[in-house]
Amino acid sequence: MRTEDVLAAIATGLWRWDNASGIVSLDAEAARLLGLPAEPVRLSEAAVRSRFHPVDWNEIDGVVSLAVAEGTLAEARLRIMDERGRVVRTVRSRSKPLIEGSDYQLVGTLQEVADPQPGTAGPHTPITGDWRRSREAFLLDAGRALAEARSTAEVLRVAASLSMPGFSPDGLAVFGMSGDRLTVIGHHGQQDGDEGPFTSMSLRTDYPAAEVVRTGRAIYLPSPEEYRRRFPTTWPLAEPFERQSWAFVPLVVAGRTMGAWMAAFKHPVTFTPDERSVLTTVARMLAQALARAGVAESERELSLGLQRTMMPVLGPGIPGIRVAARYVPTGGGLQVGGDWYDMIRLPGGTEGGTGGGAGRIALVIGDVQGHDVRAAALMGQLRIALRAYASEGHRPDAVLSRASRFLYGVNDGYDGADGAGAPGGGPRFATCLYLEVDLETGTVDIARAGHPDPAVRMVDGTVLLRPTAGGLPLGIDADADYPTTRLTLDPGETLMICTDGLLETGGHDLDSGWERVKRLLEKHRGDDLEELADSLVEAVHGPGSHHTTGPLADRREDDIAVLLLSRLPATTVRQTPRRTLMTIAQAEPERIAEAREQVRQLLHDWTDEDQLDAAVLMVSEMVTNVLVHTDGDALLTAEVACGEKARLLRVEVSDASDELPHKRHPGEMASSGRGLVLMEMLADAWGVAPRGEGKTIWFELTEPTEPEGCCP
Repeated sequence: MRTEDVLAAIATGLWRWDNASGIVSLDAEAARLLGLPAEPVRLSEAAVRSRFHPVDWNEIDGVVSLAVAEGTLAEARLRIMDERGRVVRTVRSRSKPLIEGSDYQLVGTLQEVADPQPGTAGPHTPITGDWRRSREAFLLDAGRALAEARSTAEVLRVAASLSMPGFSPDGLAVFGMSGDRLTVIGHHGQQDGDEGPFTSMSLRTDYPAAEVVRTGRAIYLPSPEEYRRRFPTTWPLAEPFERQSWAFVPLVVAGRTMGAWMAAFKHPVTFTPDERSVLTTVARMLAQALARAGVAESERELSLGLQRTMMPVLGPGIPGIRVAARYVPTGGGLQVGGDWYDMIRLPGGTEGGTGGGAGRIALVIGDVQGHDVRAAALMGQLRIALRAYASEGHRPDAVLSRASRFLYGVNDGYDGADGAGAPGGGPRFATCLYLEVDLETGTVDIARAGHPDPAVRMVDGTVLLRPTAGGLPLGIDADADYPTTRLTLDPGETLMICTDGLLETGGHDLDSGWERVKRLLEKHRGDDLEELADSLVEAVHGPGSHHTTGPLADRREDDIAVLLLSRLPATTVRQTPRRTLMTIAQAEPERIAEAREQVRQLLHDWTDEDQLDAAVLMVSEMVTNVLVHTDGDALLTAEVACGEKARLLRVEVSDASDELPHKRHPGEMASSGRGLVLMEMLADAWGVAPRGEGKTIWFELTEPTEPEGCCP
């Protein structure tokens, strides 16, 4: 008698599913069980699927995937539906995968069963019961928790807290590989030190985890007797833990076995297909989480190493100043980009230098375009080049000119592809701010290459953005010039320089971002620069920054670098005047608006608004007069100092022309000639003073009502 006849006699059908072609072959009995004519037939996968309850088909898909992965039998119960969607019978399927390369075939049997699925009321009740719904909810929660874990320690804590529905393990261990040795990455449910015998175990050892790593197939041991029978050599190591069942499941990522996961149970577990499916799914998620955590930890370690290498140590030892700095990398990738800062001790007595016993230092802050490895590499090269040029004793403008030529040369040799040959790169430029500080006099000479201007916090808390002349970003023009701007940092004042990440992070543009930073600087009390640096970063990049977003879309992908320098305060702090100084070149008439804004910021707490408007108007007239009637630049100096009873504002505008201004009587329609007339009407005092080569025109305003406690 043929095998098919024997199977038909016991109502069992044969079927074959070819995964490559999607064709399912049924014998006569299998066709009858599916509600088709009792004759052999070949159907498409879609035609067969239409005969099964859709919930059951989804279940069988998972069971088959598990069987293919483990090389075991796939068992499931399936409800057969008629054309009207009614359940006509329930069958049990048992199949074996035959794997051929990446394709496989399933060969199995179908047999009708009379008993309903346990926990159900009849054939019309879905097979998926409470346990299965709990399993799906558990897997969703486990996947979310593991996906959010950021380190290996967090992944292991999540794995230890997983409570599997119906069969939670009481002991867990995660094994990894180091060469040809098995290592214990972490464990739970055992005492510290219990992992000793299993650490640095050879992969050739007769131990379940070692075999799983070697073969990539799971091992299920439902009883101590089974463990002892299959692994007699290492059973004495497992026996003291008094467990009843064990599952050793491979940790596979991208087709590579990276380790094994052990789940041990105090109670017996039979490891049904459903239970094996849960364990396999958890192991897959655990492997992916461990791989992500490993990559993240490697990137963090590399990032910290790069940061330590590329960022200077601003230690004590420089008399008369305090310095603090912060670097906050962007949140993605290697967390290192093109932002940097530096402090360089300059050689004394160089040609053109200011000299002085206290010496000179250079402060540098810059930002190379991009947030990738290439940006970090260019940043390192540029930082070294700047240090070399500064150490040679060059002035700020010469340092930036040489640095721009250096970066231009690097870009000129770039072929437009990254290190791997991928296109989409291109030349990179860098913004930079270079400051030379004379520690004795407080003189600061500044050269700027497309970078945000510096800011100064004065002794009384007034904060000014100090506009400086500038040139193109480094690397764009090999022959770019960088004019120098000079200001004086008085004792007790603090200088802040930063990259645009500090200003623009959190949905801000440069203007609104500056207003936010300005408020932070004004609120700071005391002389602790480390505390001020922390508060700047926390307010801009910490949790509180989410409540102070700007008018643009919130973005946090830019690096942040900030450097603070403060001269130690003098004994008579309150006598230090509030001062600003800036140069307006002939070719930069648009900077007249900056001059007006400087005066407004200097007089932010002036009590008389009319006087404030008058001062701004007179400054505009004085500077415009220099640019229109002379061939030189205008040097603006404004100072607020305490007089005998009230504060006094004195503004001076100097130029190199010896021609003195004359008071004119402009007609009603005249467009010029009102400067001196306005000063005579609005100023408390004014005058013109010859000064060697050139002259200075000045005016003074006395505040009528002085804020309490301003003057001694």
